[in-house]
Amino acid sequence: MDVRLHGSNGVLSRREAIIDLLHEQGEVSVSELSKLSGVSSMTIRRDLEVLEKDGVLLRVHGGAISLASRGYAPPFTVRSNHGVEAKRRIGEAAAAMLAERETVILDVGTTALAVANALQERRNLTVLTPSLHAANVLSRSPGIRLMLTGGTLAPGELSMVGDQAEEAFSRLRFDTFVMGVGGIDVEAGCTEFVLDDARVKRAALATVKRCIVVTDSSKLGKVTFAQVCTLDEVDVLVTDSGASEEDLAAFEAAHIEMVVV
Repeated sequence: MDVRLHGSNGVLSRREAIIDLLHEQGEVSVSELSKLSGVSSMTIRRDLEVLEKDGVLLRVHGGAISLASRGYAPPFTVRSNHGVEAKRRIGEAAAAMLAERETVILDVGTTALAVANALQERRNLTVLTPSLHAANVLSRSPGIRLMLTGGTLAPGELSMVGDQAEEAFSRLRFDTFVMGVGGIDVEAGCTEFVLDDARVKRAALATVKRCIVVTDSSKLGKVTFAQVCTLDEVDVLVTDSGASEEDLAAFEAAHIEMVVV
């Protein structure tokens, strides 16, 4: 993996590339990262120290190992710095699919937050969200009627879970659910790291006519802990151009409309 970097955003990009390499290999060495990035071993060790504090990895002698698993998602603050440009494009593409006067459920997570950012100037939309991150963005949008689910706050994620969050959907019906995922796979369908998040998503799905999944290409073909739904319940999948031809062909064969940005 080439993680050689240039420009003012080099530190964040380098750390993002380290996370990607950890996801691929499970472990990395300081010497390998130093060679790939063209920076000193001391700089790499500082990167690993920061990422360890963020809960992404565990430093070991000479390198680091990944803490990621099917039941563990990297912290929101870490994910928010990953694939920023791709998520911006995904967010804009998904927002463009929402027509005036639609009623929309907007999910939690960093890609859904990119959709919220893209919706700020829109008018005549009703948006219900269990995400305080998304609600904070949309609260500044006078053209959007904003609703929150209520529920128990998940720290860090600032997402609402539990019975109250699920019950918020029971007496309402929406046009579209813009859903984020921990992973999406042809066989396993849409999955999430946390069971409580999966339950809220299932409750949201039961109230809508259309489901748009928004995810960066790193989650294609991935399976995490808790199943949300099969691919039969997904109408559109919006992802970025980093998706492999193999992944795209597999999802198209499952009769899902693909939007690649």
